[in-house]
Amino acid sequence: MTAAVLLAVLVFRFIDLRTDMTEFLPVGHTEAAKLMLRELRSGAATSIILIGLEGAPPAELARMSQAMAARLDASGLFAFVSNGDATLDPAAEQFLFENRYLLSPASSSSAFAPAALRGDFESLLHQLRSSAAPLAQRYGLADPPGAFLAMARAWMGGSEVRSIGGVWFAASRDRALMLARTRAGGLDLEAQDRADAAIRSAFAGAAPGSARLLVAGPAVFARDAEYGIRSDVRLLSVVSTLLVASLLLWRFRSPLVLAAIAVPILLGLTAAALAVQVAFGFVHAIAFGFGMTMLGVTVDYPVLLIGHRKQGEAAPATLRRIGPAFNLAVVSAALGLTGMVFSGLPGLAQIGVFSVVGLLGGAAATRWILPRLIVAADLAPVSADDPERLLRVERLRAWRLWGLLPAGGAVVLLVLAPPRIEHDLANLSPVPPSARALDSELRAELGAPEVGQVAIVHGATAEAVLQREETLLPVLDALRRDGVIAGAELAARYLPSAATQLSRRAALPDDAALAERITAARAGLPFRADAFAAFRQDVARSRNLPPVQLADIASPLILARLQPLLFARDGGWFGLVAPQGVTGQERLAAALDGIPDVTYVDIPTESNGMLADATARAWRWLSAGAVATLLALAIGLRSPGRVMRVLGSLAAAGAVTVAALALAGERLSLVHIVALQFVAGVGLDYALFFARRQLDAEERARTLRTLVTCNAMTLLTFGLLMVCHTPLLRTIGLPVAVGALSALVFAFLFAGQRVAGVTSRQ
Repeated sequence: MTAAVLLAVLVFRFIDLRTDMTEFLPVGHTEAAKLMLRELRSGAATSIILIGLEGAPPAELARMSQAMAARLDASGLFAFVSNGDATLDPAAEQFLFENRYLLSPASSSSAFAPAALRGDFESLLHQLRSSAAPLAQRYGLADPPGAFLAMARAWMGGSEVRSIGGVWFAASRDRALMLARTRAGGLDLEAQDRADAAIRSAFAGAAPGSARLLVAGPAVFARDAEYGIRSDVRLLSVVSTLLVASLLLWRFRSPLVLAAIAVPILLGLTAAALAVQVAFGFVHAIAFGFGMTMLGVTVDYPVLLIGHRKQGEAAPATLRRIGPAFNLAVVSAALGLTGMVFSGLPGLAQIGVFSVVGLLGGAAATRWILPRLIVAADLAPVSADDPERLLRVERLRAWRLWGLLPAGGAVVLLVLAPPRIEHDLANLSPVPPSARALDSELRAELGAPEVGQVAIVHGATAEAVLQREETLLPVLDALRRDGVIAGAELAARYLPSAATQLSRRAALPDDAALAERITAARAGLPFRADAFAAFRQDVARSRNLPPVQLADIASPLILARLQPLLFARDGGWFGLVAPQGVTGQERLAAALDGIPDVTYVDIPTESNGMLADATARAWRWLSAGAVATLLALAIGLRSPGRVMRVLGSLAAAGAVTVAALALAGERLSLVHIVALQFVAGVGLDYALFFARRQLDAEERARTLRTLVTCNAMTLLTFGLLMVCHTPLLRTIGLPVAVGALSALVFAFLFAGQRVAGVTSRQ
C-alpha cells in the first residue's frame, strides 16, 4: 500500500495536468481550419468581454454604464472599455485624425477637386447652422472631405446601436451595451478572475437597484469552463472515493480490505495517467476526472477477487474458480473501449487511453499483486451468509421471459421513433446554450462579428496580406450589394497597405494647388479666407508622412480591432476576413474560390464534419471491438448457448439505455457512443460472472452479492457525473447509470444459470 501511494505521488508530481478546454477540442482537418479554430480559442479575440445592463429605465442604465466604464478604465485591468459615442480615447483619436488622409477610404484625388470641395463646403455650412454645429466645428473645418468621419463610420461596422445619454443601447430593447478587452489573454484564469471581480464590483458600486448585469464573451466562457472542470475534478476525486470507500467498508467490515483494494486502484490510475502523459504530452483534467469515475469499474476487479474468496482459501484456488471469467471480462472491456482511443478527437482519445490503461493496470495488479496481500491478511467476505436466503432471488429467473418485455418495448420504441442524431458540435460545447445565446444577442446588438464563415489570407509579410485583402474588397462589396453578405470585417478596411497609403499620399495636392481650389470652392460662401488654414496645414503635413504600419499603432482600442484580423503565426502572416450576415454561403465560397493565398473556411461545416468523421470512426472501431469481443467470448466460453445468453443480456441493456435517452429527449452523439462502450464493459463483467459454471449455491451467492456490490459502486461513481458542470461528463453519466443497472438485471435474468431448486451448502 505504502509503495503504491509513493509511486502515485511521484508520478502525479511529474504529470502536466491542464484544465484549458482548448486542449480537449478538435484541431481541424486542414491547416487553414486548424489555424482558424486555434485563433477562435486562444487568439487575441478571446480577451473580449461583452457587457449588458438591463432591468431599469434607460436614463438609469446610461448613468450606471458611465459609472462602470469609468471604474473599469481606472482599474488598469482593461486595454479598453467602450460604451458610447466616444469610442476612441484622445490619443487614438489624435493618431487617426493625423493620419486620416493615408488611412481613410474617403481620401482620393477626386475628393480634392474644386467641385467636390464646393459640395463639402456647402454641406459644412448647413451643419454649422444645425444641431451638429459642435461636431462640424471640431472636425469639419480641418477636414472638409470628411476623411476622419468616413473612418469612424467604417469602425462602427454593422452596428445598429442607438445612443441615449452618450451610451450605447440595443436597437430593439432597453439594454445598455459595453465592450471591453482585458490586458491579459482570455485563457489567463487569474487575470480573468480579477477582471470579472472588477466588473461585478463596478456594477455593485454603480447603485444598480433592480438592474441586471449580463456578461458574455470568449474570456468569460473560458473562465467559467475552467472553473467548472476544476469543480468537477474535485467532486469526482473526493466524493467518488468517499462513496466507494464507504460502500466497501460497509460490505467487507475491514479497513484492511480497503487498503488492499486501494493498491490495484492506485496502480491502475498511476499507469493510466503516465500513459496519457507520454502519449499526449499532458493530462487533461476531464480525462483525469473521468478516470476517477473509473474507480467504479476498475475496483470491480479486486472486489470480485476478494468477494469470491472463501475464508482460508489459497489465492490460486480462488483464481482458478474465477480466472477464466475474470480474464475474459478484462479483455472484452478493453477491446470495447478502442473506439474512443481511435476516435480522432483529442479529448476522447485521452479518455480512451486513460480508461484502457487504467482497466488493464488495475486488472494486472489484481491478478498478480493483490492475491499475496489478501492471503497474507486472510481477507475474505465477513460471512458467506445463508445461501438459501440470498439465493431465493434466483427463482426470479423462472420468469426471465418477462424480461423480454422491457427489452422488446425498447426495441419497438426505437423502431417507431428512432433517436435523433446530434450533428452539431456546438451542442457538445462546454458553454451552456443560454450563455451562447446571450453572447450571440450581445454580438448582434453591438455589431461584433459572429464568426461562422471566414476567409484566411496568407502572406510572407503583413504588407502582402493587406495587399491581397485589398483585392478582395471589390468582391466583398459586390456580394454585399447582391445581398449575399451584410458586410465583412477585415484588416485592410482599417489599415490599408503601405502601397495604398503611398498612392493616397501621392494624390494629395500641393499647398499652392489646394489653396487655389479652396478659393474657387468657397466663392460666394460666407467663409473667411483663413477658415480652412488647418485643412491646408494638415494636407501639407500628410504629404510627408510615412505609411502607417501595424507596429506604429499604440492605441489599445485600435489594436483590439486589428490584432484578431491581422497576426503573425509560424513564420508567416495571416489575415482573417469575417463576413457578416451571410445568406448565400455557396455564392460566397464560389466568389472566394481560386483567389491566390485565400482559403475559405466554413467553421460550422468544418466542426460538424469533424464530429461526423469522429462519430463514423468511433462506430467503425466499436464494431471492430464488438467483433473482437465476440471472438474472445466464443473462444473463452466455448459454448454457443452461453455466448448467446451473454450477448442477449448486453443487447437488452443497450436497447433499454438508448430508449431511455430517446425518452429523455437526448440526441445521440459521439459522447453517447462512449457511454455505451462503458455500458458494454460493465455489462460483460456481470454477464460473464453470472454465466460461468458455478458448482454450488454458496458460490452463486458470492457472485450475486459481489456483482450487486460492483453495480452499486458503478452507480455511485457514474451517477456523480450527472451533477457535473462539464457537459461532456454530464452527458456520459445518465446512459452509464441507466445502462449499468439494466445490465445487471438482464445479466442476472438471461446470462445466469437457471436453478431448479436451492442446493445445500457444501
